[in-house]
Amino acid sequence: MAKNEDQFKKVVSHAKEYGYIFASSEIYDGLSAVYDYAQNGVELKKNIREYWWRSMVYMHQNIVGIDAAILMHPTTWKASGHVDAFNDPLIDNKDSKKRYRADVLIEDYAEKLNQKAQKEIEKARKRFGESFDEEQYVTTNARVIGYITKQKEILERMARALDTEDLADVKALIEELGIADPETGSKNWTEVRQFNLMFGTKLGASAESATNLYLRPETAQGIFVNFLNVKKTGRMKIPFGIAQTGKAFRNEIVARQFIFRMREFEQMEMQFFVRPGEEMKWYEYWKETRLNWHHSLGLGKENYRFHDHEKLAHYANAAADIEFKFPFGFKELEGIHSRTDFDLKAHEEYSGKKLQFFDPELNKNYTPYVVETSIGLDRMFLAVLSNSLQEENLEDGSTRTVLKLPSVLAPIKAAVLPLVKKDGLPEIAQSIIDTLKWDYNVIYDEKDAVGRRYRRQDAVGTPFCITVDHQTKEDNMVTIRYRDTMEQERISIQEISKKMNESVSYKSWLQ
Repeated sequence: MAKNEDQFKKVVSHAKEYGYIFASSEIYDGLSAVYDYAQNGVELKKNIREYWWRSMVYMHQNIVGIDAAILMHPTTWKASGHVDAFNDPLIDNKDSKKRYRADVLIEDYAEKLNQKAQKEIEKARKRFGESFDEEQYVTTNARVIGYITKQKEILERMARALDTEDLADVKALIEELGIADPETGSKNWTEVRQFNLMFGTKLGASAESATNLYLRPETAQGIFVNFLNVKKTGRMKIPFGIAQTGKAFRNEIVARQFIFRMREFEQMEMQFFVRPGEEMKWYEYWKETRLNWHHSLGLGKENYRFHDHEKLAHYANAAADIEFKFPFGFKELEGIHSRTDFDLKAHEEYSGKKLQFFDPELNKNYTPYVVETSIGLDRMFLAVLSNSLQEENLEDGSTRTVLKLPSVLAPIKAAVLPLVKKDGLPEIAQSIIDTLKWDYNVIYDEKDAVGRRYRRQDAVGTPFCITVDHQTKEDNMVTIRYRDTMEQERISIQEISKKMNESVSYKSWLQ
């Protein structure tokens, strides 16, 4: 755990040092759980968003996108259930004065049981070698069975307690398990209480006539209230989807772990409208499709896993998370939910508008069911950044810090370096940039020795360094250096764009 904490600190430090993330309003000592994306961070974030959008919208003929407003009619949130049910169960430690989400404390305890079971499995795998039968071992080893059974019982009890709003039993479970304050070890807890997470604001010229509004806590409702508009204007046929990316706001009482949990964040969501009765088929389809999208980035299949929900939201009949192995453990990265017809029926009831679809094949009207995919863009950013940051020991005994970002996502695709700042080399470098800049984000770098420039671009995550030397003037050839392998190749200036495109094009990654 100490090693993981150390790695996480390095990620946070690297993000600031190399222009990825700054604390918001830092000159005024910042604002808790609010961050600004810096010059490289905004590019990486944009590229992740575009990678998602292309795969979700451009690669599917029956999915279109919208950009709904952040401010919505207040009845929207009454219909969606957020006014009455958008709460987190929080508990305070009386000694440390720290506040925690009660469900997260319990889930973290349960995850430790899972980790103990996995350690037993790994020890057995090493002991038995190729003859190891994991399935048989998991179902027959008493210690592993005990860990897994206890984990399941804990999560099921928590889910029941939260479903029935039995907060006293949530606290009782924490006490029975001996869960302590992660920072101080104190077990002196308050009662568990529910806190609504929505930010309130006002619309109007004066306090007396102002309308109470909310900053949207999710982007999905902007899709649902536009269901009729998109269906009609897009001439959509079932099944079809509506995608959206945008900011959402939650008054997270317990906001921590850098950009993993923030008060202002960005979501990438798609709501897929299907025939009633077919939702589970599409639910399984989108689980597989979305996991394949994550795998396409090459961050390591072992770093992903599914987690099926024990406690379902009020609108869902099935739900699963794609969890990613962050430096602080496996945590939710994306959710796939079968939302039934709850949202459209609720908005139909509150608005008085008929939100149905006429299916010519069935010759009848019905309220579509919805399968949702929802991923946090900021969490995806953190997953990519934390997975890519590496320290390597080199053959000469030195080390290098390298950010091995998927090249399709890298903020800067190439740095063009004149070997020296004279003899016409800067002019040739600039002419290369003038050619490449129409298709790629490229930069010019002439400060320091070329070796130090390579190291600087490694740390930023730039996939290619293109060096212009005196020989370039004779043969029109440059040296292209590859970030991940540090290998160098001599190519003609005319070949640069083709060579880069092979590595950074969407087609080469998404196919």
